[in-house]
Amino acid sequence: MSTAVVVEAPGEHRLIEHEPVRPSAGEALVRVHAVGICGSDREVYQGNRPDGYVRYPLTPGHEWSGTVEAVGAGVPESIVGRKVVGEGFRNCQVCDRCHAGETTLCTAGYEETGFTQPGAMATTLTLPARLLHVLPDDADLTAAALLEPAACIAAAALKANARPGERVAVVGTGTLGMFAIQFLKASSPAELLVVGTRPDRAALSKDFGATDFRTKDQALPDDFDVVIETAGSASAARTAASLLRRGGRLVLTGIPAPGAEGLDPTDLVVRQLEVHTVFGAPPAAWAHTVRVFGAGLLSPLPLVTHELPLAEFPQAIELVGSGDPKVGKVLLKP
Repeated sequence: MSTAVVVEAPGEHRLIEHEPVRPSAGEALVRVHAVGICGSDREVYQGNRPDGYVRYPLTPGHEWSGTVEAVGAGVPESIVGRKVVGEGFRNCQVCDRCHAGETTLCTAGYEETGFTQPGAMATTLTLPARLLHVLPDDADLTAAALLEPAACIAAAALKANARPGERVAVVGTGTLGMFAIQFLKASSPAELLVVGTRPDRAALSKDFGATDFRTKDQALPDDFDVVIETAGSASAARTAASLLRRGGRLVLTGIPAPGAEGLDPTDLVVRQLEVHTVFGAPPAAWAHTVRVFGAGLLSPLPLVTHELPLAEFPQAIELVGSGDPKVGKVLLKP
């Protein structure tokens, strides 16, 4: 039986019989292989996602992989049967930011799969075909379910523009931090330092290419060329900035709690730091991610610790919020 998770309202969900939505013109119907759960899915379930960024009742799921089963008019038949991942932002395609390729800055307002539009915690997902990215035929679809968070970090890596031989660092050791290590490793750095709060992430960091691992209470250098921050706390942003040489490049991806004291503007100006920020992933970052994944330079599977059926959605949400260091990426398999 086809099923879907529906969050009726904060804290209320049910498993329903799912009727696939036939693709209209410009759309594709995808059979979902796996869907990842992140902190924002937990926010949807708990009801603490900001107003305007969720619409109930809702089928969540914005990190997913699957296979195209059918397409609507105007979509190439050649993608039927292909393995795919898909962008979440339902950008308008006609504003100036969309035309510039900056679809995460679309001026038409926020719409995203799994938050305001039906998501992938269902047997199938129907979405605009222009959002799809086709994977190699031999791609591992379980690993590919993690390409959405990877694409957000690809956006950061592209902005960081790390060049071979530079000294680079990552602050934060969650899923995003582990992907940042892999993208920076691919740029052939002279050194790749990882700074986190959990010593148990040292071995995995080094497996992915880190040359050094330190916790933030250890002595830290102050002469790195590039730092990507992924931890999402104000202290992480300050730690990241402190690692940089004068004129160094900082990319922030985390969103600290409102009111948190952040970076010191005087320090940024006096040291002439170049600061970039990332929220979501534009098409260029998705395309870059799929290429890097296809080339074998990304290893998402070591990050997956739990695979559960859709019916165990509440248990999966509990795992994600448990704080247990043994819980990594949690996937649901429709």
